Amino acid sequence: MSAADRLAQLLGHFLPGPLPVRVRAWDGSQAGPADAPLVVLRSPRALRRLLWQPGELGLAEAYVTGDLDVEGDLADALSRAGRSVRGRPGTRPGPADVAAATALAVRLGAVGPPPRRPDGRARPTGGLHSVSRDRAGISHHYDLSNDFYALLLDETMAYSCAYWTRPDDPTYTLADAQRDKLDLICRKLALGPDSRLLDVGCGWGSLALHAAREHKARVTAVTLSHAQYRHVTERAAREGVADLVDVQLRHWRDIDGGGYDAAAAVEMGEHVGDAEYPAFAAKLHDALRPEGRLLVQQMSRGSHAPGGGAFIETYIAPDMHMRPVGRTVDVLETAGLEARSVESLREHYTTTIDAWRATLEQRWSDVEALVGTTTARVWRLYLAGASLAFAERRMGVDHVLAVRPTREGTSAMPLTPTGWYAPVTAS
Repeated sequence: MSAADRLAQLLGHFLPGPLPVRVRAWDGSQAGPADAPLVVLRSPRALRRLLWQPGELGLAEAYVTGDLDVEGDLADALSRAGRSVRGRPGTRPGPADVAAATALAVRLGAVGPPPRRPDGRARPTGGLHSVSRDRAGISHHYDLSNDFYALLLDETMAYSCAYWTRPDDPTYTLADAQRDKLDLICRKLALGPDSRLLDVGCGWGSLALHAAREHKARVTAVTLSHAQYRHVTERAAREGVADLVDVQLRHWRDIDGGGYDAAAAVEMGEHVGDAEYPAFAAKLHDALRPEGRLLVQQMSRGSHAPGGGAFIETYIAPDMHMRPVGRTVDVLETAGLEARSVESLREHYTTTIDAWRATLEQRWSDVEALVGTTTARVWRLYLAGASLAFAERRMGVDHVLAVRPTREGTSAMPLTPTGWYAPVTAS
């Protein structure tokens, strides 16, 4: 019996019905539907990883080490396999199944000591969301390399969901969509000359620099990442807006001062933590003057979807927390803010991530040379899974626009949002 046939038998003890994928084993044999995605097991070590670490993380580590591979589009393969498995009734293997599966695993050479885990795992220490642990988590994700993100992202260096106003226009690029997102945020915040903006978790400065350059706003840009701090500082000087952009290397808890006309947190709130989010919301409220506006662009999860996951928590963004958008709105309002608009950008994120995936593949050899094959494969898997999570509504991303009302209840908000949305014109 070939290795692929034994693999099919092994999976049959846990998955009822036909294989959801086609399998090619290390001996070249194949089994499974001819029209299904092809999963390649290059070594019995792929199975051994699953035996020692069943579930998502074991599969992910088999992939990033190259013990397991997928031919064709990775996101499509994950989607088709996932739909096939989710569409079947769940079964719990009995003692006979476990015994038979164990015997098959022995014959396949999968039983043995635990394989060496791949490099790149986050190893957070200290109290959850302490300043030192948050700094280490941010560094793990964002200090990978400015050069890496320059390869992956577009010229704006915006590492967040874009806003695709002309998705069918072949001349319209990711950079255009990111600029449209940045300008939408600035219009929602009513930024103008000498407006004071607090940009919490400023990334590589895309919003801070756009607000200063295009709207002449005075920006305080806050980050915990040393690499981002250096990048934004240098970029502000290079673009001639250093007098308008004050870059600060500090934790959100240490933000001081107030009276800001506007504040923004673009995909930073996911790093704050569930227990800490009320204090974060209160900090943003207190930073604003009365009638000052807040724009939170933040990933969310469905009411019955976990968001994140073991792989992302271990290799990409440790200690992330996402909640349904309604719960975020509730926390913001409890802090004294008034929610004025909630806009879902979920489909925009699928398009954005797919653009990053295309760039990653186009520049694969450069990425591999810069960060190594294992890290490159981590990001390939991460982006494929993220694209799928937004497409299938297991995750979302939203603009939550809020205001700090006066004691009398005034908000200075427009009666309609018409002015926020620039007319779409062909380039």
